[in-house]
Amino acid sequence: MERWKGRVALVTGASSGIGRATASRLGAAGMKVALASRRRSALKEVARQVQDAGGEALVVPTDLRDVDEIAALFAAVRERWGGVDVLVNNAGLGRHAPLTTGSTEAWREMLEVNVLALCVCTREAVADMRRRGDEGHVVHVASMAAHRVPPNSGVYSATKFAVRSLTEGLRQELRELGSRIRVSAVSPGFVETEFAEVFWGDPRRAAETYGAYKVLEAGDVADAIAYILGAPAHVQVHDLLMRPTDQPS
Repeated sequence: MERWKGRVALVTGASSGIGRATASRLGAAGMKVALASRRRSALKEVARQVQDAGGEALVVPTDLRDVDEIAALFAAVRERWGGVDVLVNNAGLGRHAPLTTGSTEAWREMLEVNVLALCVCTREAVADMRRRGDEGHVVHVASMAAHRVPPNSGVYSATKFAVRSLTEGLRQELRELGSRIRVSAVSPGFVETEFAEVFWGDPRRAAETYGAYKVLEAGDVADAIAYILGAPAHVQVHDLLMRPTDQPS
């Protein structure tokens, strides 16, 4: 991670969970970290953690369903630090919205945040990276649901399968360009975050999800992202799968 010291990272979904832990981890590596999510007050708390860890932080409240707000996010980073060197596409969500009974709005929300916003952020970040020396790293936070379809998760799982496709598609494009920018995905199993409560809309169901056995912690995934970023320049970690030891599938 030494080579990233003083460089600029953008973390989406930075207000909680994996995004929050990753921002703090990158701050501890001496990076300048731009923090994006909708919750300004929570982002300010994360900014203090980044600064306490030794990094610099920029808070940019952003609704990733709004392309204009994404443009403003990147404009703010460019104005402050000149652009992005590392992008962590962490923002994502799931809804209990089966194909037979789910609402169109729940499907649209998952597609817009998990897929479309990831594409827009990637495009803008790669433009920065090419302008700043044609090197950098894009990390997508995918899911074990990108590798098999859990019950009640058809549409959510489809969005994460899309992230796998986008990871490989970007790798191919960058290789054809002769770029030194790398792209990776990390696919966690159950991680104790706000995800389950958002998915089920019920804190009791979330407690059941995370209480059956020891699940991953957000810091475990942040450490995996640091490992990916710290790999030698000739090593591209394509997709890192991780699950709790006791997770059955």
